Amino acid sequence: MVVTHTLEGLLPTDVLGRQDPELAEILIGELDRQSTTLQLIAAENFTSPAVLAALGSPLANKYAEGYPGARHHGGCEIVDVAERIAVERTKALFGAEHANVQSHSGSSAVLAAYAALLRPGDTVLAMGLPHGGHLTHGSPANFSGRWFDFVGYGVDPESGLIDYDQVLALARTHRPKAIVCGSISYPRHIDYGAFKDVAEAVGAYLIADAAHPIGLVAGGAAPSPVPYADIVCATTHKVLRGPRGGMLLCGAELAERVDRAVFPFTQGGAQMHTIAAKAVAFGEAATSAFTAYAHQVVVNARALARGLAAEGLAVTTGGTDTHLLTVDPAPLGVDARTARGRLAAAGMVLDTCALPHPDVRGLRLGTAAVTTQGMGEVEMSRIAVLFAEALREERAGREVREEVRDLTGRFPPYPV
Repeated sequence: MVVTHTLEGLLPTDVLGRQDPELAEILIGELDRQSTTLQLIAAENFTSPAVLAALGSPLANKYAEGYPGARHHGGCEIVDVAERIAVERTKALFGAEHANVQSHSGSSAVLAAYAALLRPGDTVLAMGLPHGGHLTHGSPANFSGRWFDFVGYGVDPESGLIDYDQVLALARTHRPKAIVCGSISYPRHIDYGAFKDVAEAVGAYLIADAAHPIGLVAGGAAPSPVPYADIVCATTHKVLRGPRGGMLLCGAELAERVDRAVFPFTQGGAQMHTIAAKAVAFGEAATSAFTAYAHQVVVNARALARGLAAEGLAVTTGGTDTHLLTVDPAPLGVDARTARGRLAAAGMVLDTCALPHPDVRGLRLGTAAVTTQGMGEVEMSRIAVLFAEALREERAGREVREEVRDLTGRFPPYPV
């Protein structure tokens, strides 16, 4: 099936095509790439046309340093309403006393959380990068590793599960100022209550980096960190299906510290078009349709995990509770980097990631985007077969690529 795309339907008029056809062709090419390949990156999704409309709105023109009712620029009476709507929808969606929706990204949100609670040199306990920690959890290449003293906890090398006894032991030994719970590749639910117990035992703040599961939380398909964490950091894309950006949730007692940590400490003017797009996404996430979607994301992830295991891949932790899963392609005789290349050639886009075993990398997949497209368990089973065929090179890569193209053609992310 040959599919061609234009910008019609995603933009009010093709003004970009008339003014700058070179850039218009790039946008069309990216839309075509997204529409004809399988988007299996766990951190990606397809926003609704309404979210895209807000992103491309006149709100992009407005400078709005500060907060509603207390801006450093005039003419903010309209954008103030947009931000208030975004905040109220966020608080209602997650049951939080306070929300800040200005963070430009998940990393910006984490930076603000650290700024609100810590000082340079403080000790922080977080998941180690080799076990699935994020760059902001202590990477020496990141501000977190340069400004704070991070101690890493890990997962059991056999089960792949967080070792909560180890977390408690490390906390008692190092007495951290804050503990971070969250991961970029942990496929199971995190026990926020257990982390809260550890934090209270050593007098530490608890920061939940819920960038990955927050969309599932919104849809009632994952436990919420809000009742347990002092601050919850999250992204507004991924399963939540909003624009690329970040947010913070906290109790009323930390509201002023969090807001001041975002502005003026770590950021300048808010991106009002993005905040409006966040508000749209939060409104969508409050619907019964999104609840059904979030649960289907998990159903699909489990179906994909079963299918890959049946094809001989080693699925970390034996499955998943969430939208993501990690697998080791070694049983099929291929390393992660080679596997990613073969899969990309076959039209399946995903990431590599660290696995629990020392110096071993695997593949990280997610089902948020393909579920948005309307795919279900039947399609997950077929994807698993295509996945294995591409890795084993049982068929020519172009043959698998054509079948992928046919599959995505039946489930376009933006139907014409």
